Amino acid sequence: MLMQFMFEEEESSLFLVVINHEEQYSIWPKERKIPKGWKAEGKEGTKQKCLDHIEKVWTDMRPLSLRKKTEDA
Repeated sequence: MLMQFMFEEEESSLFLVVINHEEQYSIWPKERKIPKGWKAEGKEGTKQKCLDHIEKVWTDMRPLSLRKKTEDA
């Protein structure tokens, strides 16, 4: 029963899309403090809406430092 409650709560909770200095994306519960090294990207909504947004915008999963290194080569 607890797992079902946690799942239902997660589905109705609001999340933020967060991004780090390497331009890697994740989601974070809106009511919790964003961890060090991450910042809000600007999108918020249900878990699924945030994941859908990340799927659209994060087209190159390589960290920024690796992308820059590859471009310079």
